[in-house]
Amino acid sequence: MSSLVAMHGWCGDQRSWEAWLPHWQARGWQVSCGERGYGQQSPQQPSWPQAGGPKVVIAHSLGPHLLARELLEQADAVVLLTSFGRFVPPGREGRPLQIALQAMAHELAGNQPETMLQTFLQRVAAPQPVELLQTTPASSALGAGGLVQLQNDLALLSRSNGLPEGFPPGARVLLVQAGQDQIVVPAARQALEQALPHADVLTLAQAGHALLRTPVIGLVNAWIDGLSSA
Repeated sequence: MSSLVAMHGWCGDQRSWEAWLPHWQARGWQVSCGERGYGQQSPQQPSWPQAGGPKVVIAHSLGPHLLARELLEQADAVVLLTSFGRFVPPGREGRPLQIALQAMAHELAGNQPETMLQTFLQRVAAPQPVELLQTTPASSALGAGGLVQLQNDLALLSRSNGLPEGFPPGARVLLVQAGQDQIVVPAARQALEQALPHADVLTLAQAGHALLRTPVIGLVNAWIDGLSSA
């Protein structure tokens, strides 16, 4: 029986895992979902469930960078869904992306941050329609505290420069990459694979950042099932 910690990414919340939860419950896995509190949800750091078996982190995009070091370093396995170590590539290659992030930060501090967030979520969902996304914090009015958290985590994303602190060096790792990802650039995906040379890599060529309309749930759960027999 596995113990799972699940962490959503930027502009997401714990509802991101609603499609996954029935599959985890059917296997008897226990899960603790983290929540940043961007919208109407109360923020909370996840904790390891009290269960035997492998301890598995499953995190989307910025998710692993949002976990406490003490929790991450206890993981036996890590599943990274369209994630990254360093988000902005170094040098000239990363300059346009850094400018775009600065513009996003400026719009977050403006009068209509929801407009920018909806544009961002369209790129998260692409090439699928944004309507397929689970309900997100941007679906309702954002409070002042949620905006501050979005701003702080956007700054964290901008300055990320490698694997998050506490990343367990001996853990089994599965990288799920999306061939049509409009958020994590190819150079960042390649850098993550280079930083984790022993990871298993699953590339879904037609998928976007949110991995919509893909068999990702079954594929990831099968990989986690295999941990107990490895």
